[in-house]
Amino acid sequence: MVEFNQKDNYNIDDLIEIVKLLRSENGCPWDKVQTHKSIKKDFLEEVCEVIEAIELDNTALLREELGDVLLQVVFHSSIETDAGNFNFDDVCDEVCKKLILRHPHVFANTVADSVDEVLNNWNSIKKVEKGQDTYTDTLKSVARTLPALMKAQKVGKRATRAGMDFQSLADVVSSMESEKAELDEAIISKDSERIFDEFGDLLFACVNIARHLQIDAEQALIQATDKFINRFEKTEVLAKKEFPDTDMNQLSPEQLDELWKRVK
Repeated sequence: MVEFNQKDNYNIDDLIEIVKLLRSENGCPWDKVQTHKSIKKDFLEEVCEVIEAIELDNTALLREELGDVLLQVVFHSSIETDAGNFNFDDVCDEVCKKLILRHPHVFANTVADSVDEVLNNWNSIKKVEKGQDTYTDTLKSVARTLPALMKAQKVGKRATRAGMDFQSLADVVSSMESEKAELDEAIISKDSERIFDEFGDLLFACVNIARHLQIDAEQALIQATDKFINRFEKTEVLAKKEFPDTDMNQLSPEQLDELWKRVK
């Protein structure tokens, strides 16, 4: 049994100590064998659950999920502490220095009276920090692990800094229609690699439309997916009512389409 003082309220120092004890020789068999890679998906899941709490406007759930994200930060820091590379204090030190450096309009004499000026200063300072000498460097620095729609929209936005963008929404829509035509041709050719490539181009073109309309492509698809699930549920309920002795998957495409249209 590992000794730990029980108390009514704990703080960040307690969390760091608890994780240290869990990962110690006499700690938890699971915790002490984890690596960055073995728990990387857990980190992603915890962040997604924070976002869900925000979407639900659930304060209690948000508090809980933020704690789970903080645990991930402390856990990964603990792994590096054991490896002799850095600790949690080093993580805090670096982010504090970054915030001070990237807010010269607050902590120095730079003037920035608008959100656009703040963002321009932030991007300029970040570019120097990261050693990004070209516009291409800024595109390549977008994390490959971001959800595809988010990454595409972010890359497109950064490309505009170099003047690389469509002149109007009509041009973007025209580009999308052109990509759709190329996909149609690829499908006719039955060339799987070409189909794959053209489908990706069409998706990217759709993201460009979202960017020009100032729509979050990721959220738009999430909403569309939720809408599909809701209509699917209603269609299934209607199918059971209309065809009580037949499983839904035994209905013809025409019957399902008719039910779907009635629901919609």
